[in-house]
Amino acid sequence: MTHRRQPADTESPPPWLTIVGIGEDGLTGLGEEARRALSEAEILFGGERHLALVPERPGQDRHPWPSPFSAAYERLLSHRGRPVCVLASGDPMFYGIGGSLARRIAPSEMRILPGASSVSLACARLGWPLQDSRVIPAHGRPLERVNLHLSEGARLLILSADGETPAQLAALLCERGFGASRLDVFERVGGPEECRLSGIADAWTHPSCAALNLIALECHASANARPLSRRCGLPDDAFIHEGQITKRDVRAASLARLAPLPGELLWDLGAGSGSIGIEWMRAESGCRAIAIEPDAKRRDLIDQNRNRLGVPELQIVAGRAPEALEGLPMPDAIFIGGGLTAEGVAERCWAALKPGGRLVANAVTLQSEAFLVTLRERIGGELARLSVANAAPLGRFDGWRTAMPVTILSAEKPA
Repeated sequence: MTHRRQPADTESPPPWLTIVGIGEDGLTGLGEEARRALSEAEILFGGERHLALVPERPGQDRHPWPSPFSAAYERLLSHRGRPVCVLASGDPMFYGIGGSLARRIAPSEMRILPGASSVSLACARLGWPLQDSRVIPAHGRPLERVNLHLSEGARLLILSADGETPAQLAALLCERGFGASRLDVFERVGGPEECRLSGIADAWTHPSCAALNLIALECHASANARPLSRRCGLPDDAFIHEGQITKRDVRAASLARLAPLPGELLWDLGAGSGSIGIEWMRAESGCRAIAIEPDAKRRDLIDQNRNRLGVPELQIVAGRAPEALEGLPMPDAIFIGGGLTAEGVAERCWAALKPGGRLVANAVTLQSEAFLVTLRERIGGELARLSVANAAPLGRFDGWRTAMPVTILSAEKPA
């Protein structure tokens, strides 16, 4: 089927809002349409830095973004119907205000005139194909998210939070065994004051840089590096734990049944070291997880593990189910690794699960296994029993040592 572009509705009013992507070179880098939009606008919004790039015009109201920024949307929308122009960095739809405004204003009410993004300019300077480079925003987000993407030869573009971010990144790389990685820090890229600082992470000598900077990182592993796959089933010693961990083979089997999909939310009950929730988030982009754990020492281990393994946005909830589940958003999947036989836990989880969601529960004791059998009679699903044996020294030879068998119930809630 051929889709033809539909002609514009001549009866619809023209867009009242124009979002202009502007670079550090100011008006010099803008096209004719963007310049015209700025000259015709009755009202101009933007950050102090962006407003300073545009000469003042008599009769034009200029509004710097308020603090807190959340007040900006109501202020902007109060001028609906008048010619309004918003200044944004580079491409407004790339981690910029364009995406936020597009969630509040219909496309027919605005036009977006993008410029070159800072990452595009950095890739042009380095000769990196943009499609082969991963962008990681670190402004307003934990820098530890970089840990998820560390591998030999990976090219990462980090949007810095401030002038200290490059030094913090260099320290993080050394800690994770990637001190041989190369950093290129672009300050005020695209403008007349553009500057580039380069160096190796374990010899980084710049404690601070310009507040407006972008880091291009080419990852190189040192001899002590331990790159980790994002596929499920990390080695047990990849986690800091006190023995309270779903072991590797059982964890891989459980996650296969949980079947993470992009953007989905997992509840991990009795999270222990956080291994299930962490691997859930590592497996797919945008996956979210909530680890529910009553023990304070184990919650501290979860905190350490989520940062080391690159998913610092894993949410940790203190308390026991079912009380600790009150007020949590509805999950797409639930893993019950601890507290299975506590009164009301399984029922509360099944009720909270979204239609089409998956529940996976593991049992080691006879009592919890018997509970799974009766639970299956109520909600359906499949039972599987895993018995894993590992070779271990036995005198001068080796023998098999069998771990305690684990029973797994997996059930899908009817849509």
